[in-house]
Amino acid sequence: MKVAKKRLDRSIFHNPDVVELAQLLLGKVICTNIDGFYCEAMITETEAYSGENDKACHAHMGKFTKRTATMYEEGGHAYVYLCYGIHHLFNIVSNVKGKADAILIRSVEPLSGTKIMLERRNVKKSTPKVYAGPAKLSQALGIDKSLNGVDLVNNEHIYLIDKGFVVEDFVKSCRIGIDYAEEDALLPWRFYISGNKYVSKYI
Repeated sequence: MKVAKKRLDRSIFHNPDVVELAQLLLGKVICTNIDGFYCEAMITETEAYSGENDKACHAHMGKFTKRTATMYEEGGHAYVYLCYGIHHLFNIVSNVKGKADAILIRSVEPLSGTKIMLERRNVKKSTPKVYAGPAKLSQALGIDKSLNGVDLVNNEHIYLIDKGFVVEDFVKSCRIGIDYAEEDALLPWRFYISGNKYVSKYI
């Protein structure tokens, strides 16, 4: 029996509530077609970042730089940046143009193309920790800065689909690694699928 695949359209990414969208993206599937290798991975963990009003967000107080420019694009664009000059982190811009809301994808569960994902991660055995963490999933899926700014709605190298996976329960927690954000570091804007092994950190 074939599983229905529906590519996510623009209206989903236009959601003005980035926290709600971060929850709705759980169970959706990232598809990449990089260098001729097709991969699919289900989103298991996300974090929401609310534009200029969020001290943890790169665009806090309207900060506009060469790096953050992509965040101000229309919802549905990929925001990929380097962390510590080494790790690529994949985010999905949301809301309307100019709002700079974004959702960090923190962990995924592999569905298709596992062999090439393992090669990219330079490991032999597929275990949850191979994909648990934003840098790890980006490496596994072949996501790097060349995809920064691409339109996930129309691009053929990276996009999202709905395969009908139902997320019945998810966990809320504070976001990870943002102690500098003061009181905003306490916001429960991190979400992961309850009981799923492919999660970067449990509470």
